[in-house]
Formats: sequence, C-alpha cells, structure tokens
Amino acid sequence: MILRSLPHSWALLFILRGSIVPIVAPRVIAVALLGAVVVLIDRRWPHVMPEFPLGGFALFGLALSVFLGFRNNACYDRWWEGRKQWGRLIIEMRGLAREAGALLGPRPVLLRLGIGYTHALCARLRKRDVVAAATPWLPPAIAATLPTSPNPPDAILRAMNAELVAAWRDGALTDILYRGLEARLTGLSEVQAACERIVTTPLPFAYTLLLHRTAFLFCLLVPFGMVSAMGLGTPLVAALLAYAFFGLDALGDQLEEPFGEEPNDLPLDAMTRMVEIELRAASGETDLPAPLVPVRYYLG
Repeated sequence: MILRSLPHSWALLFILRGSIVPIVAPRVIAVALLGAVVVLIDRRWPHVMPEFPLGGFALFGLALSVFLGFRNNACYDRWWEGRKQWGRLIIEMRGLAREAGALLGPRPVLLRLGIGYTHALCARLRKRDVVAAATPWLPPAIAATLPTSPNPPDAILRAMNAELVAAWRDGALTDILYRGLEARLTGLSEVQAACERIVTTPLPFAYTLLLHRTAFLFCLLVPFGMVSAMGLGTPLVAALLAYAFFGLDALGDQLEEPFGEEPNDLPLDAMTRMVEIELRAASGETDLPAPLVPVRYYLG
C-alpha cells in the first residue's frame, strides 16, 4: 500500500511511485505512436485514411467510462471489505488478549497461537508457504499437524479452542466465561471466511474481459476519429485518453485482489506485525520487534 502525503501544485504531475503510470506507460506510448502514424498518413495521403465520426467516439467513450466506473466501484468495495475484515481481526485479537489475560492470567501458549494464526492467514491470502509462516509460533505437536491440514489457519483456531476447553475443564473458566472467549474465536473464523470469499469469488470474468477488450479497441481506434479535427494534436490527445482508460482498467485490476502485493493492495504484513507486537506485549515480553514502516512510500 502506498502511504505518502498529497503533494501540491505541479509536483502531482511528476509522481511515479504509487501511480499507475509505470504499468500503463507502454500501452500509452503505443497509442501515441499510432496517433503519430495516423497523422503522417493523413498528411501525405489525405484520401487514404478512413474517416470515423468524432461524435460516435464521444458516445462510445462516455459509455465506456460509465462501465469502467461501475467496475472500479465494485473493485473498491472488495478492497474496502478486505480492510474492514482485517480491522475486525485486530479487534478480536486485542479483545482475546485482554480478556484472556484478565480471566486466565498470563497464557503465552494461547497468545502465541493467535500470532501463528495471523501469520498463517496472511500467508494463505498472499499464496505463500502457510506452514513456514506459522510454525515458529506454534508448539511442535501442533506445528506437525499443519502440513496435512487442508486449512492450516482453521487448524490453529481449533488448537486455540482446545486451550480454552482445557482451562474450562480445569475450573479456571465458567461456562459463561468460556462462551465469551470462544466468541472471539468465532469472530476470527468469520473474518477468515470473509477473506476467503473475496479471494475465491472475483468479479465475473466475462465482464472484466469485455471491458479490457472494449478499452483497447477504443484507444486503438480513437486516433482515426480525431485526426481530422485535432490534426497534429492527435497523438497527445489520444495518449491522454489512453492514460485515463488504461489507468482506470489497471487500477481496477489491483483493487480487485486486495490481498496481493501490488502497490495499491492492503498492507497485510504490516497489520500482521502489529498483531504480533501487541500479543507478545500482552504475554509479558519486552523484546518486541519494530512496526513495519513504508519503504519508498510502500507499506507491505
């Protein structure tokens, strides 16, 4: 995720880090070169170049912008839903640490399992090695079960529940207090299910493909429609339109998958480190790692 203060005045025009320009630049340059070729042909052989009505392109561009706006709104909803779910995960972890500490006293195993669960969920969503991410925080007996588990984060939740059940059987928790702590685990399970829903249910492929193709078709044909009206300005205007449409399309691709590692994706690693720090502090540890900070404005 890109974190930087909003620049003022002309600086906005020259920012590359965090913008969509590096991704769409090759396509924008290709459209500008196509526009230059169209202008050259129109100047040397005026009657060879086919003429397209500019009004039709205006209506085409308006319709395309509406559909791109709809798709980007849907993609942003997915991005924001992912952020809300990870915000809830942080809330549930803080509540678990606070309530378990008050009711059970220091219980490092339960909280280290919580750290392992957070690392495992982050790795699962980012398609990393889940077992390697969670193993350093788990007792050996529990870590040994992860390679054969179809859902390692859920296996860690079961181990956390087993810790609470053991405390209940020992008389450290009443039925009501156990239910209260177990509700935290249910909340974590709901967060995981919501995140998995986002990952496994993308926007309909046919809709995305239609917009990709339509945006490319529009940007490739627009120089032919404006050459008679814009003349030598055709490459510049075509490039600006290509930047707008290709940029919106590429930005939607990033927001559609909020748990990836693109510049505009969610900072899962930073939030995982935050949970780790707070749960280790709740366990009584003092040698805590530092929070992750942006590197060249990027917070992973």
